[in-house]
This record gives sequence, C-alpha cells and structure tokens, in this order.
Amino acid sequence: MRELMRKTMAEQAALIRAGEVSAAEMVDAAIGEIERLNPHVNAVVIPMYDIARDAVKELDGKEAFSGVPMLLKDVLAEYAGAPMTEGSRFLQGYISPHDSELVARYRRAGFIICGKTNSPEFASKPTTEPELYGATRNPWDLSRSAGGSSGGSGAAVASGMVSVAHANDGGGSTRVPAAACGLVGLKNTRGRNPLGPDYGDVGAAGLLSEHVVTRTVLDNALMLDVTAGGDPGAPYNPPPPLRPFAEEVGAPPGRLRIAFSDQPVAPTPVHDDCKAAVRDIAKLCEELGHTVEEARPIAPTDNYNEFFSTIWLGMVGWMIRDWERRTGRKPAPEHFEAHTWKMFAMDAKRRPSDFLLAVQDMHKFARQVAPFFDDYDVWLTPTLTEPPPPLGWFDFDRAHPHQATERLEQYPRFTSFANVTGQPAISLPLCWNDAGLPIGVQFTGRYGDEATLLRIASQLEIARPWAQRWPQLG
Repeated sequence: MRELMRKTMAEQAALIRAGEVSAAEMVDAAIGEIERLNPHVNAVVIPMYDIARDAVKELDGKEAFSGVPMLLKDVLAEYAGAPMTEGSRFLQGYISPHDSELVARYRRAGFIICGKTNSPEFASKPTTEPELYGATRNPWDLSRSAGGSSGGSGAAVASGMVSVAHANDGGGSTRVPAAACGLVGLKNTRGRNPLGPDYGDVGAAGLLSEHVVTRTVLDNALMLDVTAGGDPGAPYNPPPPLRPFAEEVGAPPGRLRIAFSDQPVAPTPVHDDCKAAVRDIAKLCEELGHTVEEARPIAPTDNYNEFFSTIWLGMVGWMIRDWERRTGRKPAPEHFEAHTWKMFAMDAKRRPSDFLLAVQDMHKFARQVAPFFDDYDVWLTPTLTEPPPPLGWFDFDRAHPHQATERLEQYPRFTSFANVTGQPAISLPLCWNDAGLPIGVQFTGRYGDEATLLRIASQLEIARPWAQRWPQLG
C-alpha cells in the first residue's frame, strides 16, 4: 500500500490502465494509508470510504485518471451526499445537495474522492488548527504547523496518503501548505478554474482560486488540464492556454528574465533561512542560463493591510451570512471560534462602500505593479517569511496582544501579492534548512501565463529533484 501511494498521480493512472492494479485495489491502498498515517498528522477529518468504494463501481475505465484516489479540502468543494463543515461548528450536520463544478470535473476524469481534509474555520488562517477538529501536524516535524488554510491537504500528500489533494487559495492557502510540507502548489490565474454553480467570485473580489497540491510539477499540470476553463456565467475569463498545460512540463523555458527579491512589495521581516533559499535558487537559475537580477515591484503599500483586511473581513462575513441564508441557521457566538466571531462583528461595523473602496485600492495596486512584468518574465521570492512555525504560533497572547495579528499578516506576505493581482504563482520545494524543514520558493508569472511557470518549475525539478524525499512517519 505504501509503495502504491508513493507513486505519482500519473504513475497511478498508468498502473490502473495497464491492469497491473485495479481501481478498487488502488482506492483500498489509499484508505489503508489514510488509516495508518492520519493518527500522526490529523489531515483527514471526514472519511468518505463507503462513498469512494461505491464510486469505483461506477467507473467505465475509459476516464483519464480512472480510479486514482484523491482528497477534497473541506471548504467550498461540494460533493453530493457528503458532509461539509468548512471547519466550523456552525455547519455540523450539513450535507451537500450537489457537486460543485470543480468536483464534477474531478469525478468525470475518474478521480475517486476518499475523504475531506482539515482546514481552519472558513479557511481564515495560514495555519490549520480549528477547534472543531484539532490541529493538523506537519509530517516533517509533528510539533509544527502544516500551513493553511489547505493544511490538511498538504499534510495528506506530504505524508503519502494520496498523490493529489484539492486546495484553494485566497491569500496563499495552496502555496503556504505546499511550502510548509515540501510540495508543489500552484495558484492559477484568476478565473482559471470554476467556482460554480453556487459561486462566481466567493465574495472576495477575485482573491480566491481553486486547484491542488501535488508532489510533482507534471501532476499539477495534468490536474490543471482536467479542471481549467470557466463554467457558464463565470465573471472572469482568462486567456486559454495555447496547448495543454502538461505539454509545458519539460519544454525548454528559453532564457528567462528573472527578478528575485528576499523582500515582498510591502516590507516585512523575513527569516534568514527564507532569504538564503531564494538567493540559492537565484544562483541556480543563473547557472541554468537565465538572466537574473535583484529587483521587486514598486508600489505604495501604506494601505495594503487596510484594503486586504477589509476584503478578507468581507469574505468571512459573507461566508457566514451566505451559510445563514442557505441553511436557515441563525449565527450565534457559540457556533464559532472567537477569532471568527470577532471578524464577523468587525465586518458588521463597516459600510458596503468600504468594501468597494478596498476593491478600488486593490485594483490600483495591481495596475501599479503590472509594468514590472513587462521587464521580467517571472519574479522569484521566498514563499513564506518564516520556516514552518510551531503549532500555536498564531494564537492570541495577552502579553503581546498585537503579535498574532502581525504574524497572520506577515507570514503569507509573499503569497498574497498574486491573489491581489490575479497572477499565477507557484511554490516549489527546492530548499531545506538545517532543521530538516522544507523552505519553499515562489515564482510569480504574468497574468494568464501558467505556461512559463510550469516550464521553469520543471527545469528546476530536474536540476534539483525533490519527489523522493519523504518524512519518517509510522
């Protein structure tokens, strides 16, 4: 079972097509590994084993990924007949009435959903420590955070439960756990993947994108080919790719103009390990023949925290009110974590025009930094400002009342940039510190240009392979 789950998504599909293992056997192997590994990391919080085994019987074997097991993050991804809580007591007992379009595309491609993964309440933190399910632990060091908000998915793939797991990203929530857990995490171009039928924008002015975490660049690209493309009525429509994303993997990237920086656009304290990682990869890129120079986009950032937090508060408030409308349940403080209820209360004190002003400021910021990508093909940075922190690092501390807020703002500072601008960005597990923890580096590309990111990512994957590094668990 362990060896099957240590195959890539592409390899698992090939084994099933060749008849070397059946879809049922592959799914049973995944379930076995989830049962074996989950007590260590607490990644899977809603098992769907009976649903998975029934789904195998419905396959015709012609699907591109017929029988490949995967997991869904317990946020936004509706699977008809399965529970969804979004990490909140408020949604306990809710059963999805239909598939979301993204899940429908997974299922049409033959993926078998074996369970749902842990998330902070309403995906509102860059760590996965909800009161409802308890903390997800980092497979590389069980005392540390697996990141968030897709931390359950990150820990599941990194530990070897499955080869691929759904993630979504409103401020870094795919790339943060990818960096913390040693995986590939792509935040695609705004609107690249569908949010229907229930949503068009998830109430956050285009911040959020849907995708997956994987161990390899090829698996990530293959999954994007499965899911990419707007659904009817989608508010955003990025330019279609010139060819399948998977064909970009291994394609020569050419001589790229790469800017690198160990500082985000909004100046922030950055750990020495993260600074060292980005300089190491800048040197590697230069050795691979690219033109590399130190530079970063320049734009006024005095109100960056203000517009981003206003939109984020609006998103959390909207999520609660949307679920109130959909379920008929009345929100009350006892249904939520204190942090979530505080955000809900703060949102209630703001005017609708505050949100629209924040969106205006966000779009202005995006316009100001856009010319930078006329001069450079990609921007290389650390993914995070810190190595994976200890569990509890983001908790409120009465002795330092502002510390938690600062950490919540600063930890994903590099990742939130692409959510604001709508550009694609990919985190790669190219570096490790002396403590044996993964240190992700991030490449941000032009709007609509996942292709260049996939080419440089696969070139670096060949130059410095990572897929055979595994944490020691059980």
